[in-house]
Amino acid sequence: MTIVWTGRPEADQLLEKDPLALLIGLVLDQQVKMEKAFSGPYELKQRLGHLDAGRIALMEPEALDAVFRERPALHRFPGNMARRVQKLCQIIASEYGGDAGAVWRDVADGDELARRVTALPGFGDMKAKITISVLAKKFGIRPPGWERHAADWHTVADVDSVESMAHVRDIKRQMKAGGKA
Repeated sequence: MTIVWTGRPEADQLLEKDPLALLIGLVLDQQVKMEKAFSGPYELKQRLGHLDAGRIALMEPEALDAVFRERPALHRFPGNMARRVQKLCQIIASEYGGDAGAVWRDVADGDELARRVTALPGFGDMKAKITISVLAKKFGIRPPGWERHAADWHTVADVDSVESMAHVRDIKRQMKAGGKA
């Protein structure tokens, strides 16, 4: 297994096998511990009984919000993240036929990959760079020119142990402190 982000083998396996789970985890990876963020897709699947982009896209927003708020909440900001995840699923359902892997499958080059990723709700410039790094380093998705769009710092894409997770956490703290300076 190449992903060891949650401390829970079943949650890590879901991230490896289900592209939608991976994208949801990346959306949730903000303002919470990475382990919690990336465990979120597994917990969401347990609560819903599925991780189907089309079905999540069509849920009543209040119902998905309630699922995110169920204790323990799936995120520090459950309402906001429920909306983001639903928007992500709506894009995956409408533009990619419900297949999250189609976001990166058969892209011509890194520019196209970056365009597709940054068009997803919740994926700004930094999140897109991290996502492209994850796709390249963990899944071998390396269209020509991908490097120009990948993070040039140690990210979750480089995590392969508890120690490297701690290193990523330190870098995130330093980057936040630098941004506030």
